[in-house]
Amino acid sequence: MRDFHLPGRSAVFASNGMCATSHPLAASVALDMLKRGGNAMDAALAGAVLLGICEPQMTGIGGDCFVLHSRPGQEIQALNGSGCAPAAATASALRAQGLEAVPPGSADAVTIPCAIDAFCRTAETEGRLGLDVLLQPAITYAEEGVPVAPRTAFDWQINAGTLKGAARRHYLKDGKPLRCGDVFRAPGQAEVLRRLAKHGREAFYSGEVAEDIVSALSAMGGSHTLEDFARANSLATLPVEGQYKESCLAEHPPNGQGATAILLLNILKHFELAGLDPHGAERAHIEAEAAKLAYDARNRFLADPDHTARLAHILAPETAARLAALIDPKRAMPTAAPLTEAVHKDTVYITVVDKDRMAVSLIYSIFHGFGSGIASEKFGILLQNRGAGFTLEEGHPNELGPGKRPMHTIIPAMLKQNEEVVMPFGVMGGAYQPTGHARLVSNLLDFGMDLQTAIDAPRCFADSGVLKVERGYSDEVRQQLTELGHKVEIPDTPLGGAQAIRIHASGVLEGASDPRKDGSALGY
Repeated sequence: MRDFHLPGRSAVFASNGMCATSHPLAASVALDMLKRGGNAMDAALAGAVLLGICEPQMTGIGGDCFVLHSRPGQEIQALNGSGCAPAAATASALRAQGLEAVPPGSADAVTIPCAIDAFCRTAETEGRLGLDVLLQPAITYAEEGVPVAPRTAFDWQINAGTLKGAARRHYLKDGKPLRCGDVFRAPGQAEVLRRLAKHGREAFYSGEVAEDIVSALSAMGGSHTLEDFARANSLATLPVEGQYKESCLAEHPPNGQGATAILLLNILKHFELAGLDPHGAERAHIEAEAAKLAYDARNRFLADPDHTARLAHILAPETAARLAALIDPKRAMPTAAPLTEAVHKDTVYITVVDKDRMAVSLIYSIFHGFGSGIASEKFGILLQNRGAGFTLEEGHPNELGPGKRPMHTIIPAMLKQNEEVVMPFGVMGGAYQPTGHARLVSNLLDFGMDLQTAIDAPRCFADSGVLKVERGYSDEVRQQLTELGHKVEIPDTPLGGAQAIRIHASGVLEGASDPRKDGSALGY
């Protein structure tokens, strides 16, 4: 139970259904879908598409998604809605230009957006209401406009310089970033969504919409073709899992980085975290050192599903034990080398649980703030730059190549107990996400925090040689971490943004939403 003498938000409790996400309009729309008789998938899809209008710097129909979903008594299912590099893409061509990484603002960084294929597929196979019903709220808001929320305005200001060409016309107001309270309209996207509602996925992956996108990419030197778009295809798969105390963490498999969170928790098992101060230097140090080792393994091995050969090694308890033995409780180690410079944190997440306890955990992103900065001329579809997640290192599993999916930072998750899902959750924040997942699980299971407190609690993250420590930590803790050898900095922006719904044995739903975002949990 949180201390009501301190500032903070309360968790939300309800019995019939609940949504937690990063923008209140999307949460409200999701709840409306549940009240209309839709299930959790209907609600999650309707809310997710709207998030692309509410938070266009974070996500949109030019992006990718990953989904976990479950029904009581059934195995968790996963859907990989991430896109592939075009058939003509090669790392050797970029190396020949003298490049050491895929330029994040280039057409070379744009993989084929696959979220729409995944949304159409799950609406048909898992939903009840139909795609036309699910898209109607986003169509209305895209046409009439959405007031820009405070955190969205903050991000807009920071990332507006990414926008180029037609994107500046579609996403700036008189050449300047939109401010808090300004109304953002996207009539071109409204038209695309109307066509999708009427004709399904083909309205996006062929015809005028696909031609508009390919034309924009060609003008920027891209090798994308209409054939690449026609081949876009989401993949049904199963999650990877790892045990932590009495619970089991289910994560999306590669090319997502979910296995990193499981490895990180497997390393942390070797330390008695529960006896430490949850906001003290000792816990922060051990977590930072474990993260360095887990992320190094990620950078070496995780890639396209067809090119990740050592997943079992990453998940093996013996691997975690050997890595845990490398941690010095009294001294920081050098950081693990980053795979590329392109690990950013522009993502949205939505989770829904319905009255039948179907649960959905969905994450949806265009990668960097405003993605590649490239938008299609007519419809204003902003394109992701997930290809910046590839490496150009010859022979690496994650080397850029034709038809390959890059290593992805976005990961939805679910926590299980006794083989039943008890909490769908996600922690937005690019590379931070595995650390965010592990910290949230540890806050709950090691320290017994309630859900909202576990999300609100201050965070730290070892990233590229720096230990980022949020302002919620004391100056004394920062000094102690510095003395252990960490280069400590207070980050300019918050670390991540979590959303979660806990399913209690009583049948009551408990939702929590991160104050680091504009969002909310709503139930009925």
